[in-house]
Amino acid sequence: MDTSAIKTEEVTTKGGLLIGNDKAPVKIVEFINLRCPYSRQWWEESLPILDSYVKENKVQRIIKHFDKDSPGLRKGNVLHRFLDHSDPAKAKEDITFYFAHLDEWGSLSEDDIADYAKEKRHAVEQNNKEHTENIIEETKKAHITSVPTIVIHDTVFDESISEEDLDKRIKTELAYQA
Repeated sequence: MDTSAIKTEEVTTKGGLLIGNDKAPVKIVEFINLRCPYSRQWWEESLPILDSYVKENKVQRIIKHFDKDSPGLRKGNVLHRFLDHSDPAKAKEDITFYFAHLDEWGSLSEDDIADYAKEKRHAVEQNNKEHTENIIEETKKAHITSVPTIVIHDTVFDESISEEDLDKRIKTELAYQA
């Protein structure tokens, strides 16, 4: 992924699904789409290390579900509407479930995906249109076009970051914040 055009100064910690303590010194902003297999890779591979840092109150994750118009990702947009940001723990469980079962629901029609969320996760469609529009506007300002795009301070990366490099980047940021 070419990240040279991304304007990190336009990426904010406002909005999104907040996982972790607001006072955590390191903020990780994650633009993902639930239908994207690369977003799934990022989520599954980063979960153990990020869960540890979140538990220690060192990192707060700001998950921004990026609605995309591409045919393959529109199905993820449907599930984004069923994530309840007022309950971050449940939303995180739902995201983990949806990624783990991507092969199961990914071939369903958009209408059937809504039913899937209701049946499998007892999800209720949220009124998050303004939230979604704000994320889209932010991605335009920041020149973010692909998912996943992850931003830590002024560093941008995608799903291909290794656990070691992610850990090193977080430790560097923690040292910088100290």
